[in-house]
Amino acid sequence: MKKELVIVIDFGGQYNQLVARRVRECNVYCEIYSYKTDIAKIKEMNPKGIILTGGPNSCYEADAPTYQKELFELGIPVLGLCYGAQLMMHVLGGKVEKADVSEYGKTELLVDKKDSAIFQNVSEKTIVWMSHTDYISKPAPGFEISAHTADCPVATAENADKKLYAIQFHPEVLHSVEGKTMLSNFVLGVCGCAGDWKMDAFVENTIREIREKVGGGKVLLALSGGVDSSVAAGLLSRAIGKQLTCVFVDHGLLRKDEGDEVEGVFGPNGQFDLNFIRVNAQQRYYDKLAGVSEPEAKRKIIGEEFIRIFEEEAKKIGAVDFLAQGTIYPDVVESGLGGESAVIKSHHNVGGLPDFVDFKEIIEPLRDLFKDEVRKAGLELGLPERLVFRQPFPGPGLGIRIIGEVTEEKVRIVQDADFIYREEIDKAAEEYKAENGEEAPWMPNQYFAALTNMRSVGVMGDFRTYDYAVALRAAKTIDFMTAEAAEIPYAVLNKVMSRIINEVKGVNRVFYDLTSKPPGTIEFE
Repeated sequence: MKKELVIVIDFGGQYNQLVARRVRECNVYCEIYSYKTDIAKIKEMNPKGIILTGGPNSCYEADAPTYQKELFELGIPVLGLCYGAQLMMHVLGGKVEKADVSEYGKTELLVDKKDSAIFQNVSEKTIVWMSHTDYISKPAPGFEISAHTADCPVATAENADKKLYAIQFHPEVLHSVEGKTMLSNFVLGVCGCAGDWKMDAFVENTIREIREKVGGGKVLLALSGGVDSSVAAGLLSRAIGKQLTCVFVDHGLLRKDEGDEVEGVFGPNGQFDLNFIRVNAQQRYYDKLAGVSEPEAKRKIIGEEFIRIFEEEAKKIGAVDFLAQGTIYPDVVESGLGGESAVIKSHHNVGGLPDFVDFKEIIEPLRDLFKDEVRKAGLELGLPERLVFRQPFPGPGLGIRIIGEVTEEKVRIVQDADFIYREEIDKAAEEYKAENGEEAPWMPNQYFAALTNMRSVGVMGDFRTYDYAVALRAAKTIDFMTAEAAEIPYAVLNKVMSRIINEVKGVNRVFYDLTSKPPGTIEFE
């Protein structure tokens, strides 16, 4: 059965991935395409619905991103968001102008057309997230105003007969209180999608597709122990068993006991049927990093050494038919291969294939999934929850959570301090939930200990010390693009401090990092 498809046409907005994620939360498959995508291709895809994203331009300017009028004449429901709404009005004969009053932030929306398909089960007064300097001063012919705000006379407009909807605000962000309902109304109601794209079906179908593609061939995967590569390994193993070889390079910069945990899941006594090779390269990395303190230089050494080790192991294995990678959908979009938004990063999983591996083709079983969907797939495969919900961890590992030179002693210090910190945070969160029946409001999305390069005098018993300071980081965030420091209870921080200083040799001070992002980053280097 062919899956239903809703497509997002990207005009350079910052929320393009979020729009697609929200559609998928309706159990409808969604992909992102640039506004430069030819209409013939869109017709060929035969989507159930089309969503136009926001963007930074003014649609009436000569060089602004646009789309041909034919898009709105295909008989396919179209939803325009922010810039997408203005563009729809502009192309179809309405008028868009610079607003006297720009709207930014939470705004009260007043619904005028209570029987609108978009506003089913939505309050007559609701809070939405506005972000615009232009406004729709006159709707296109055939469109009816269905909602307004104090400063925006056309907050939404619609031509219900043609299933065309223009929304000036951003329903996809969490600040729009009933935005999910509005998007669901469009996708399931207006577009008529069944909402049957579920993760159990994805896993089952992907396993079948892998078997058909690989046949009797051999597959090689670099297993980092992170969520993406672990779920990819699980899928491939379920599909082809011992035809899969996973190479796990333990560079000694993982969190405490993490290397053994990865081997416990994928190694000889683990739950998956595959060939598992663990390369214990800790000393090799310590030697390479000796005397190096500049962050980018450390990153480069760690990445290049991984390639050298993987190359050595690949040569031992010999020719394989497929090289597998844990590429996920944001990697594709952010590398400029999907959508129109600015390239955010050049990703190691996209476009850069190693020439030292003798393989015929690449296989990327997670290429269509967002991170939260990857986690769901991991649970479907039976991966342990501690692995599936593992916190974000940088590729260079603790190498960028140690300020200055990386040494074996420093790695031990930060591993032990980090273990204590995460243990106490988790324990406090569990106790709060048991007492209150809900998640702790201060619970961070990411939390870890880092080792500063500062040493200072302290007193331990009757002796003076000259030891390191550990910094604790705890970030509250929705999208990891911005973050605030979590308000961890003082009693919890105090206990963490006490345990680290008493249990971790080489530490005599503990700091809590209050810096938000921006101006800081979540990681330290």
